[in-house]
Amino acid sequence: MEKKQTSGNAIPMYGGKTAGNDRAASGAGMDRKVAKKKNHWKTGGIVLAALALAAVVWMLIDDASGGRTFRVNESRIVISTVTEGTFEDFIPVRGRVTPLKTLFLDAIEGGRVERILVEDGAMLKRGDLIVELSNSNLQVSFTANETRVTEQLNNMRSQELQLEQNRLAHKRNLVDFNYQIKTLTRRVEREQELVKTNAIPLRQLEDSQDELEYNVNRRELTLESQATDARLQESQLTFLREAAVRLEDSLVVARKNLDNLNVRAPVDGKLSGFNVEIGENIPRGNRLGQIDDPDNYKLTANIDEFYLGRVDIGQEAVFERGGTNYRMTISKIYPQVANGQFEVDLVFADTQPEDIRRGQTLQTKLTLGDATKAALIPNGAFYQDTGGNWVFVVTADGSQAVKRTVRLGRRNSRFIEVLEGLEIGERVVTSPYSSFVEMDRLRLSAEE
Repeated sequence: MEKKQTSGNAIPMYGGKTAGNDRAASGAGMDRKVAKKKNHWKTGGIVLAALALAAVVWMLIDDASGGRTFRVNESRIVISTVTEGTFEDFIPVRGRVTPLKTLFLDAIEGGRVERILVEDGAMLKRGDLIVELSNSNLQVSFTANETRVTEQLNNMRSQELQLEQNRLAHKRNLVDFNYQIKTLTRRVEREQELVKTNAIPLRQLEDSQDELEYNVNRRELTLESQATDARLQESQLTFLREAAVRLEDSLVVARKNLDNLNVRAPVDGKLSGFNVEIGENIPRGNRLGQIDDPDNYKLTANIDEFYLGRVDIGQEAVFERGGTNYRMTISKIYPQVANGQFEVDLVFADTQPEDIRRGQTLQTKLTLGDATKAALIPNGAFYQDTGGNWVFVVTADGSQAVKRTVRLGRRNSRFIEVLEGLEIGERVVTSPYSSFVEMDRLRLSAEE
């Protein structure tokens, strides 16, 4: 079919449809409204930003009105009531059972172990031989020292003998002089009578008188010499005897040192900590073990240094066992402080339990002061966070807990004494404050 030419605005025909109709349909499709997709992320971001802004505004208002606030679930904290009662001033003390008397066994002289006669844990009597040591150097030294001391003692004995002989010689000379003087005196008396009758010559009388005078003078010199020698002899003998005693004492010490190679029990008791082997070389002063009192015990306990100024010798503690209370007293306080604790010894005041054993731990109550009436709050972990200077006090409506400065006094394992800042019946948070120690208020919520 031949197409006809048209001019102007003629609309061609295609397949029985006009081009104008086709455009109308196409235009109608273009004018249709398209629905916009919703941006949920943008909407959520706006909501969150609004909530965050509201929270900031609320926190600013809250801080301005009451300080820093922390919301806490009431079921997660412990709330206790301030009560009135009797405060017992004591602290629990856990001690370790140790022998009342312990004597350490040290090697006074070192040496090689030759023989072991007892085992660890044996019951010993004083003087029982425990172990034998050998020390060749000590034995040689003792022998040489013994020889030297013996020679010196012999020399001193010789000097003492010589002095005694000199004393006896002076005494013998005096006896001879006295005899001569006595004999000559009688002869002179006789010769004087004989000279009167010219029986003997005068010269003979004069000779007898000279001889008498000579013996009298010699006796005077002998007496003077005897006095001087006696004085010097007494001083020298005193010195020699003292020197001899010192030498003998040194010999006794040397012999005792040699005997110390045989280690013996110094007291009755139970041997413990004894662990040596035959052939082992034990240095001088090395600890071999200890001997414990097998029947009497004490407690050794560590106490927090916080109580150092309140613990003194003689204070009483009570230990309960089998329904019976056993009184104990502090017998010794060790001055050293280690790891925030100091050590004390407690001894039984009257009797001790029969079934306790060395190394066992016992719980006691150490009394620090008299029981008094006071306002009390339960002892809780909050004390470590605040030092007892402040607490969170629950308001009357129970909706919050407010920080309050207080003054707390003594404390034991159960209660803390309230001195200022709290009234009877008020409620206090006594659980740990570590999560909100910087806060000023706690908002209490019952929600999980």
